[in-house]
Amino acid sequence: MNFIKPILFSAIAATFLTSCGGGAKVLSTPIENIDSIPLKISPLTDTQKHTWGHLDLIQDTIPGMSVDKAYTEIIKDKKGKTVIVAVIDSGIDIEHEDLDGVIWTNEKEIPNNGIDDDKNGYIDDIHGWNFLGDTYDEQLEYVRVLATGDEKNPDYARAKKEYDEEYAKYLNYKTQYDQLLQQLKGADELISAKLNKSDYNLADLESIQTGDNEDLTTAVAIGKYILGLGFEDVNAAKKDLNNGLESISERLNYNLNIKLQGRKTGDNPDDLTDVGYGNGNVMPVKDSESHGTHVAGIIAAERNNGLGVNGVANNVKIMSVRAVPNGDEYDKDIALAIRYAVDNGAQIINGSFGKYYSPHSDWVRDAIAYASEKDVLFVNAAGNEGQDLDVKNCFPNDQIDNGPEVGDTFVTVGALEPKYGPEMVAGFSNYGKINVDVFSPGAKIYSTVPGSDKYDTKGGTSMASPAVAGVAALIRSQYPKLSAAQVKQVLMDSGLPVNIDVVVAGDPSNKKPFGDLSKSHKMVNAYNALILASKLK
Repeated sequence: MNFIKPILFSAIAATFLTSCGGGAKVLSTPIENIDSIPLKISPLTDTQKHTWGHLDLIQDTIPGMSVDKAYTEIIKDKKGKTVIVAVIDSGIDIEHEDLDGVIWTNEKEIPNNGIDDDKNGYIDDIHGWNFLGDTYDEQLEYVRVLATGDEKNPDYARAKKEYDEEYAKYLNYKTQYDQLLQQLKGADELISAKLNKSDYNLADLESIQTGDNEDLTTAVAIGKYILGLGFEDVNAAKKDLNNGLESISERLNYNLNIKLQGRKTGDNPDDLTDVGYGNGNVMPVKDSESHGTHVAGIIAAERNNGLGVNGVANNVKIMSVRAVPNGDEYDKDIALAIRYAVDNGAQIINGSFGKYYSPHSDWVRDAIAYASEKDVLFVNAAGNEGQDLDVKNCFPNDQIDNGPEVGDTFVTVGALEPKYGPEMVAGFSNYGKINVDVFSPGAKIYSTVPGSDKYDTKGGTSMASPAVAGVAALIRSQYPKLSAAQVKQVLMDSGLPVNIDVVVAGDPSNKKPFGDLSKSHKMVNAYNALILASKLK
């Protein structure tokens, strides 16, 4: 499943549920002490909130990737070569004002003639391929295991235990969110009337004199508690709570629904030879299918056009491959999607999806090996459960039980917060000294969403992965003779190593050296990467 879903409401849930029950020089010297860089104490400005992933740790005291610095001091007016980046994800709004100029077009295919003009096996694949057809809502993989009723399946008992725990947990979430929204609704009516406005913040609540009005006193207390969870104002709280409740409801109604028949493609998902399904419509089926559009904007939203956001990379064409539903992706779809991307010219693939059960993981691993053989870099999100991936398997991956990798072009990415220091690793981010390669900005990322002129902030390793894919695209654009394996090595070797202890999985009692959370020990840095790439042959 796309990795955004599990953390849409985690910030509130964690607090609420717990309390209620050329001549340039590469900066590669390890930052030994937190005191060597001043901590960012003041809140981020609105501009910084929208661009923090592009900022510079030294100049801005924000753990961004020095993208702006790379353009100003290195790229400047260098044109570079166009790079095709395949985004295997949910649908992408290819008509978005900030994306319509960077969408890949299959020049060998004649639009809407119902003929496979280029004979690649996909009819009218003008901007990519939709392996989901009309499918959107889907089960999680372990729910599919239970739905078969096959108790002899080696994963059945584990799946049953996980299902019972997850279903009970999300029912509890739903009850508590319903109660919190109901309390907020009643309090909001009284507070809005008292203040004579509906967009109040915590400071406004502090100014209210309630006197002997017990109802107003209770309302203000509720308002202070909710806004005290970290919301800028009451409208932000309403939006986040309602989004959270929607996500919880989708989890219960679709992802954890054993009776759901989500797939509408007419093929057999357990037969890799049963192909030809899907269609060429890569657009989202509804506005809430926003994940792929957000990811695409992080990589390549049109730069300096006076609209919305700047993508990390210029000279990119986004190939849209719709294969990730609202639920867990099918291994067959992902395996075929990877091969489609490779065979149609992608030089980089971004995969912001993943799961912990994979009945046909060998199909996906073979596709990853195929991509590596064809000199394609695969950038992969680490996942959002705060897990050590050296201990818990997450799919897709390029190895079995920490064994030999099937290729040397697969990069797994953990997520950073916009706050340098002990809390710089996002609490949701998975990690692993063997199975996570690098870290990059992934929390509170502003990017494109469906709708011609819409943007929103989302967080997850789903957002960290395309940030790295964007840097990889910059490297392949400016230095096109470098292999995918060399680009991976540049990403890992050129990052900033930070030798401090950081909070892991959002647990203040669990601190580890930042260098122990990934193979490279580093966070990706575009400025350094371009300098190092220039020195390779």
